[in-house]
Amino acid sequence: MTKPFVVTELSARIAALLRRARSAGPSASFSLGEVEVVPDEGTVRRAGEDVHCTRTEFRLLCELGANPGKVLSREHLLDRVWGYDYFGDGRLVDVHIRRLRTKVEDDPANPRHILTVRGMGYKLVL
Repeated sequence: MTKPFVVTELSARIAALLRRARSAGPSASFSLGEVEVVPDEGTVRRAGEDVHCTRTEFRLLCELGANPGKVLSREHLLDRVWGYDYFGDGRLVDVHIRRLRTKVEDDPANPRHILTVRGMGYKLVL
């Protein structure tokens, strides 16, 4: 941060860093049908074959996997995946979710694992 700075912004940045540090601990692998996600190794495998995911797609999938069954808003995902300093549009999350569905869902048009909860956000069903 550059000087002069506002104390509320500094405290918000510190809180965001602490939240990310707490969630950066060891995480368990999870499966979405035949897709296996291993966050500690940074891998996504479908039927034993590696699936290429971008860093952002992987972080998005891990964030959803850390909260299975819980609805996560676009704002929450923007904060957790893109970070506090990102000032983008919430529709960016929609684009990445769509790309992620093409990689992990059997039928991306009718997803079974990464679901949209209208007016609220997204949730992961294991």
